[in-house]
Amino acid sequence: MTGIPMANVAPKARKHLSADALFQLVHTGFDHVPDDRPADVDIALPDVIMSAFAMFSLKAPALLAFDKERAEGNLHTIYGIQRVPCDTYMREILELVSPKWLRPVFTSVFRQLQRGKALEALTFLDGHYLLALDGTEYFSSKTIHCASCLHRVHRDGSLTYTHQMLGAAIIHPDQRAVIPLMPEPIVNRDGTSKNDCERNAAKRFVAKLRQDHPHLKFIVTEDSLSSNAPHIATLQDYDLHSILGVKEGDHAYLFQQVQAAEHAGRVTSYERHDRAAGLVHRFRFLNNVPLNASNVEVRVNFIEYWEMGQDKVQHFSWITDLRVTNRNVFHLMRGGRARWKSENETFNTLKNQGYHFEHNYGHGEQHLSVAFAMLMMLAFLVDQAQQLCCALFRAVWLKLGSKRLLWERMRALFYTYALMSMRQLFEALLYGFKRSSPLVPMDSS
Repeated sequence: MTGIPMANVAPKARKHLSADALFQLVHTGFDHVPDDRPADVDIALPDVIMSAFAMFSLKAPALLAFDKERAEGNLHTIYGIQRVPCDTYMREILELVSPKWLRPVFTSVFRQLQRGKALEALTFLDGHYLLALDGTEYFSSKTIHCASCLHRVHRDGSLTYTHQMLGAAIIHPDQRAVIPLMPEPIVNRDGTSKNDCERNAAKRFVAKLRQDHPHLKFIVTEDSLSSNAPHIATLQDYDLHSILGVKEGDHAYLFQQVQAAEHAGRVTSYERHDRAAGLVHRFRFLNNVPLNASNVEVRVNFIEYWEMGQDKVQHFSWITDLRVTNRNVFHLMRGGRARWKSENETFNTLKNQGYHFEHNYGHGEQHLSVAFAMLMMLAFLVDQAQQLCCALFRAVWLKLGSKRLLWERMRALFYTYALMSMRQLFEALLYGFKRSSPLVPMDSS
């Protein structure tokens, strides 16, 4: 490929946070995944796992499409893969890989972001990171299932089999990029007849979070289903602050206590005007109120908020363990509302912007479905690192106007030209390139 204008200098990038450096880091992490196969296997396990990662990195719409289009030259130079497995072999081998071995790879990418001080832009309040937790379903079928599938029993006795996960991402109200952590699969365990659930997954997640990041300061934000005494106690046990949604229909006792306190003159009201946006921000808050009648010893701080525009009024309410004042209530409100970024910037992106999150790449009988989901999330983490840290990536995204078009153009170049790096590919997309005529070998016999 020729014709990239050398006079134009690509935006400076932190090399250790470039796509090429992170691909190498990910591949090195796969070297540590245990391989119980015989020593004389045809394709090394890191190549198998990295091939699946590359499939999601390239946003291949299906495993068969990746298998048909694979170009081992670029998969070798850009992703470091020596041999690429066929679709059947990839499924067979990933079926044997426990997703728990992928956790260190997520952690190594996160630590690379820390070392590069890339996460400083995401600190939210007094050095804390805002961590959104949210459950989602990514597989559903009435026929296909495995031992780890959850099962939903319908009134007619039929079953629907599903896979779910508890997703987690560091977010910030002022940043589009999110930094996903390794999700916690919500799966049935061997020997159990009762479905796993989001609450149990949250217990496992926060325990692993503190093992991986014992000293980081977090404020967890979740929806109203999480505003219960056992979950609040779990967060407190792991030194995690929280901003949790509440609804009057689900937390009637709490709202009654707030109303009684208002009649007694103990509720603080606060109003803030944004004339440029034509908005009025109205708050009322109360500290040290019991969560519910069954857990009066669990004390929380309550925030209620109205955003009033000319034609629309929005209403939200939260509880938090952080003491609320006139000085911080606006900031806490922004943190609570930012929880929607977990849905909008994570799951909606995965479902609607080229990642094919709900496509069944392969289900298997043990680990395959979960392993694919974790590798897709790992590819998403690397992409988000580029969005946060790489000016070249952002310039290409701005030029093309959408992520979906960026992925399409990226795949087109990847499968058409010999490339030495992802940086070369992004530079070609940004500056343009000379399209050469096809070289057709002639049969002179």
